[in-house]
Amino acid sequence: MSIQKLSSLLATTYENFPKGRFLTLVVLRKTHSETIFRTEGSGEPMCSEFVQAGVTNDNIIQRLVMTKRKQVAPERRYGREHLRAHELLYTNSKDGALCSLNTNSPCEMCVDCFLYGFAAGGGGAQKSRIWTEDAFSILPASDVVGDRTINAIYENGTMRDEKGNASTALNTSEYIKPGVHFLDVVTLKDVTADELRYVIGNILFTSRYGAVSSRVGRMENQILGVFGSITELPSSLELVQATYDVLGKPLEHPLNSNQLITASQQVIANWRNKRGVSVHLSEAELVNLIADVETHWSVAERDSFLKRLSQSYEPFRQIASDKKKAKGKGKNNSVEVES
Repeated sequence: MSIQKLSSLLATTYENFPKGRFLTLVVLRKTHSETIFRTEGSGEPMCSEFVQAGVTNDNIIQRLVMTKRKQVAPERRYGREHLRAHELLYTNSKDGALCSLNTNSPCEMCVDCFLYGFAAGGGGAQKSRIWTEDAFSILPASDVVGDRTINAIYENGTMRDEKGNASTALNTSEYIKPGVHFLDVVTLKDVTADELRYVIGNILFTSRYGAVSSRVGRMENQILGVFGSITELPSSLELVQATYDVLGKPLEHPLNSNQLITASQQVIANWRNKRGVSVHLSEAELVNLIADVETHWSVAERDSFLKRLSQSYEPFRQIASDKKKAKGKGKNNSVEVES
């Protein structure tokens, strides 16, 4: 029923040209373990920005930032795990290698490439239809960041080796505390019903983010609202600032999740009156949508769901192949004329 309510904003099939159909997901992300969001390396501080505390509260505070790359990369990898498991990743035309991220050799034909985009050096390009923004913490960075001393002891259980040399593996590192909330706005443009299910599944089922994710970085994602419109809705920062104004003061870590959800829903309820909004899922409709997504991602239906989604791109894979052949023929003809 929820998918049907969104039908006016959903494409019936993938299309090469945009048609101004926007779906907005409001996502609450909460850390459940120590988490690290920073540029790669050692010693860098957490990603943060100085911004206005609220819409009406003009105090300047430093907020933690979960950058868009820190969000999208793990979620893409989650989806690709299942595409790989169901043999739905393709080989690229450059070297015949299986499609993979960050190798400059996308296959240009899999679900991930069609949805999240790609840019092949010297080849084609596909703009992502999943628009993300930096997510901001509700509380100031000073309230939710701690310091951890890291050391590596030798097998004898001490910081000195058998020759008496002291270990140099001693360092202090910042980390984000468990129970920290980030609010985020994710915009989907011109997606089909199955593409919507795929993206929501990636968001809901991805559980590790940031650096050293094999040991820290556990996070839970919850969708608080879904809107359909003809334009983008307020940004993640605007959402955080408006929610901050609604929350009672003083605010302390750990912040009560239920109070935060109530405040956030109060803010986004006003988005129904924003220009261009035509659809807003009620709480019951949102529950039904999540249930629909979980059903399609279930063990019983996942294979048919992913293969159906992959098959929907088949006509466009053939068109892309024909274009390459036509381009090659054009080159050969021009050479013959010149000779």
